[in-house]
Amino acid sequence: MTTPAEACATEPGDHALPAPDGQRGPEAHPGAEAHPGPDAQPGPEAQAGRPARVAVIGAGAIGGVLAEAACDAGHEVTLCVRTPVPRLVIVRHGKPRTVPVRILTGDDPAGGEQETAGVRPGSATADWILLATKAHQTASARPWIDRLAGPGTVVVVVQNGVDHAARAASLAAPGPVLPALIYVAARRTTPGRIRHQWGHRVVVPQGEHGAALATLLAGSGLQVEQEADFQTAAWRKLLSNVAANPITALTTRTLSVLGDPDVRALAEGLLAEAVAAAGAEGARLSAADIGATMDLYDGLSPDVGTSMLEDRQAGRPTEHDLISGAVVRAADRHGLDAPLNRAVLTLLAASSPPAT
Repeated sequence: MTTPAEACATEPGDHALPAPDGQRGPEAHPGAEAHPGPDAQPGPEAQAGRPARVAVIGAGAIGGVLAEAACDAGHEVTLCVRTPVPRLVIVRHGKPRTVPVRILTGDDPAGGEQETAGVRPGSATADWILLATKAHQTASARPWIDRLAGPGTVVVVVQNGVDHAARAASLAAPGPVLPALIYVAARRTTPGRIRHQWGHRVVVPQGEHGAALATLLAGSGLQVEQEADFQTAAWRKLLSNVAANPITALTTRTLSVLGDPDVRALAEGLLAEAVAAAGAEGARLSAADIGATMDLYDGLSPDVGTSMLEDRQAGRPTEHDLISGAVVRAADRHGLDAPLNRAVLTLLAASSPPAT
């Protein structure tokens, strides 16, 4: 799930993108943040009573980091995966760590499960479900929701994009849904093995459920921040992906392609359309955000790629509908023109294999 906004974590020696607002805070430097590791103190929720039951759907890079954080906060964690993984291992600064999660396996969640690191298999309604699939795989999580969610279960949609609620509607979750943005650079190197480069922020809307998530993950390596204007935060993060992702994917080149004056003009045009659509939706973006995003790109090594480029090269479905599609749909809702985003959306849809 890593995107340019999250740093597009790559192999050792490559570069990582900073946060989408262009600020190079501590999380923009590998190793800058402290991680509590296996001796972390449980969060207040775990200390007050029984550990919370947390299910993480999706064993990609973000799902693995979330599962580790919930374990470090003292909770009982179930990792829900489509295909078997031997264990969950997080590698940080070259040091691997096996995370004691229970793993449920299979396209049919009622089917097989495996016992991992001494965690006893079993099934119970989850207190929290952290959805960490790719956005186009959201509907495939429905069987897990049907099995593990109850009226009191909070489903946290930890994905990119600006339409979390619309995507989550297909899940028919019986309880509340909380959208979340995560700023983490991580990469799955093999099934169940995640290399976490840097980053620890999770941004959620301000309110009861956002505060509860902050409590849930207290004592872990993730920091939950409540944002009063979540819509602007989501659009600003999307903005950092609107130009870099489709351009690199369509040209099959890294960010070096932005050195071409015509391509740079295209990138600025894509961003301008996105800012207009975001403003019509109520997000507080302006022309200054276009300049800040281009500055973000300029501050990176030309060798940096994007997750969409990586997906295209690997023959995987791309998240074009999540990024370019979001701009086009918003523009259509408000009678705005978005010809550049519409064109790249058409080309990416034609070049991407069907989502599964």
